[in-house]
Amino acid sequence: MSPVDDIATFLLRLPKELKVRLEAKAKEQNRSVNSLLQTIIEDFLNGKRQSTVSLENRQFIGQVVENRQIDPDNGLVQVNGIYYRYLIESNLEFDSKINYIVIEANGNILTLRPMVH
Repeated sequence: MSPVDDIATFLLRLPKELKVRLEAKAKEQNRSVNSLLQTIIEDFLNGKRQSTVSLENRQFIGQVVENRQIDPDNGLVQVNGIYYRYLIESNLEFDSKINYIVIEANGNILTLRPMVH
């Protein structure tokens, strides 16, 4: 079973003000809201008050990825000498003229956000 097959999705209803705060906190940490919520939920369920973040999250979240590190034909991105599968935030197409920032690491899949100048 691939890591993608291990993922479940569900609808979460939040007050708008809480959603805005979550989005702001995620942006402040250069993460996706999903990554932030996943960490918060894992910590809560494990009874931990401090975050226990995976190696990929500690090493890659917030890291800039130059466009030359991305192989769109094979769907791979090279980060710190290791190849990962990648998704681009909001399902955007790869743009070879811009760089990206890693906002989420889930198993061997990194989520990238286009860097806007």
